[in-house]
Amino acid sequence: MAGRVFLLSPARCDGERAKLLFNPQTEFPLARALREDTGSELGEVFSFLSGLYFRGKLAYARAFATPGGVHGAFVITTDRGLMPPETRVTIADLHSFSCVDIAAGEARYLEPLRRDVTALAVRLRRADTVVLLGSIATGKYVDVLLELLGERLLFPADFVGRGDMSRGGLMLRCAREGRELAYVPVAGAARHGSRPPKLTRIR
Repeated sequence: MAGRVFLLSPARCDGERAKLLFNPQTEFPLARALREDTGSELGEVFSFLSGLYFRGKLAYARAFATPGGVHGAFVITTDRGLMPPETRVTIADLHSFSCVDIAAGEARYLEPLRRDVTALAVRLRRADTVVLLGSIATGKYVDVLLELLGERLLFPADFVGRGDMSRGGLMLRCAREGRELAYVPVAGAARHGSRPPKLTRIR
């Protein structure tokens, strides 16, 4: 059976929600956990930071990953390359993430990412594919991933034209329904498109 590995684009680590976690006076459970040595799972932290969008990505990846000998899902980070969402991180790790600007193409971001994607490509079997759960509208992730993965890099066709919240909602629905989206190669794909109809409200 062919394996499918998901790459999840990261949450923003310097926004208003991140400031809540950095505030030593914040006392809700996640903030307290991050200040402990054992920290909290990366997936949980990014789900808090990004809300619906990352929660959708994480739920979808866990529902449909078929790793075939490698981990089924990895989160793209700003300075640590690819990390499984179960990796435990602390407030110090989060601060480190917040200090690197992905859009600037810094070596602190690109070098670990190249290292880990190259290692992933080596472990993939011939029929395995990698699905990016993130925007392909910019080259922040896509340029490096395409260079190293080529035709193996896919993305959900239904993402084109959708905003982050719409993508998150779509993925949560699919995970709950056991309905996997159709994927197309990133190479040669239209990166922009007309906005699709809004998702119907779940009652």
